[in-house]
Order: sequence, then structure tokens, then C-alpha cells
Amino acid sequence: MVLPAEEGRLITSSARILVATAVPVERDAVARAFPRPVRETPLPGALLHRVTGGPDLLAAGVGPALAAASTATALTSAALDDRPYALVISAGIAGGFPPHAPLGSLVLADEITAADLGADTAEGFLPVTDLGFGTVTHRPPAALVRDAAAATGARTGTVLTVSTVTGTAARAAELRSRHPRALAEAMEGFGVAEAAAAHGVPVLELRAVSNPVGPRDRAAWRIGDALTALTEGFGKLAPVLQSWNPHDQ
Repeated sequence: MVLPAEEGRLITSSARILVATAVPVERDAVARAFPRPVRETPLPGALLHRVTGGPDLLAAGVGPALAAASTATALTSAALDDRPYALVISAGIAGGFPPHAPLGSLVLADEITAADLGADTAEGFLPVTDLGFGTVTHRPPAALVRDAAAATGARTGTVLTVSTVTGTAARAAELRSRHPRALAEAMEGFGVAEAAAAHGVPVLELRAVSNPVGPRDRAAWRIGDALTALTEGFGKLAPVLQSWNPHDQ
């Protein structure tokens, strides 16, 4: 992998990295941080964008199930080619929990948690782990999270994965009560992390906040600003990815 450096030089890294977003506009925002030629590579049920000398980019689809399936396809294809990925990054825009993650800020997950995977009971919500099976949280490499946060200025905390986006103050309060370290919610991170874990590949999640978590007010959304922040964040993240050695984790 080759990453942009100062004064037009190039920095080379051997680590192969996959960036999975939900939709093409997020994928393209990441691509703008790596202004190099892009080659499209069709995969079964997915389309991979290979940045020359940069990461592979995948618009994996909306929601944890499709994101997991598409990411697994890309990981399997790379493994069969004997060119496996060293890192998977779930990226895109997200809702931020005010005042902890304001509009336009970057959030980096030190925990990627499925917020609604479990059972609703008379005593309250039970995560699937309390039912005796599965997992609800994946933890990215701590050293990588630390270095990435220092480079990008991102806030670190839990990023929740939901199947239904929060639209009320009551739901936002419930999520923060159950997950007091939650900074943001999105719909794909846990699915991407599940696919990565199945392949033994570490995962990272970087989100740019486009709207507050709570009552839906489209007039208050700042999607363009969040996409710009995402591009800038990946530009700052590039040297960290270049120097990162998965064997040191």
C-alpha cells in the first residue's frame, strides 16, 4: 500500500487494508483522501474500488447484515487470492450523542457494540451474551486506536450499531443509559467487525458525525460537513496506517 506524504513523496506500506462504508457517497469521501487512480473490481454481489497505492474501498450496503455479507465476500476473495487483508476499517457518517460528539466531529470506536442484538423482557433489554451465546462487542487494537485518535483528533468511545436508527429523545436516553460510553450510532460497524473477526482480521471504526442522535430533524443534519470531515480524517490517518504493524498487536 502506498500513502500520500509531504511534498508529493509517497510512503509505502505492505499492509493491505479494506475500508467498508455503507453507501457510495461515503466510499467516495474516503477515496478523496487518496487522490490516485481507482480500478473497479467486481466481486460476487459487491464492487471493490482499488485505489492505486492505497486501500481497497467497498460500499458494503446499509445495515449490519448486508455490511457483514459484503465485507465477508471481499475478505474471502482476498484470502483465496493469497493476498489477505491486514486490517478492515468500517467508515462513514453517523449520529452523535450530544454533547459528547458534536456535528462535524470524528469518532473512533474503542468498542464496536451491537446495541439491539438480544431480547426485550419485562425486566428490560438483555444482550444476546446474557442469553448465553454470541457476542455484542468487538474491540479494535488499543494501540491503533490510540495512535489514530492522536493523528485525527477523533474522540474515542463506544460506537453503537443499530438496525433501527434512533428517532426519539426517549430512545436516545435509553441507549446512553445502557451504554454510558456511547458517542455515536451507525448501522454497519458490528456487521463489518463480525466478518473481520471470522477471518481473524483486526477492525477499526471511524465515523464523522452528521446529526445528533434523538428526534429526527433533517434540517439540522450536516451531511456535507460530515463527509468533508471524513475525507480530512482519512488524510490524517494515512501515516498511522502506513506505520502500523499488525504483528505488533
